[in-house]
Amino acid sequence: MDVKVGDVLMMKKNHPCGENRFLVLRVGMDFKIRCLKCSHEVMVPRAKVEKNIRKILTAEDAAREKG
Repeated sequence: MDVKVGDVLMMKKNHPCGENRFLVLRVGMDFKIRCLKCSHEVMVPRAKVEKNIRKILTAEDAAREKG
């Protein structure tokens, strides 16, 4: 899966705050992602993130969606 720093991931499950979009801050064996609603940052194993991705918005797509 081709995920880069700066991409926005739409996940299958929501964060406890209700948001399902996360900004990718770090990529490797673990992903560091930040919730776009409450700015909470978490480190998650790569396999778990890749399994739960619904859609990948590139940095350009995310900027365009924001308006």
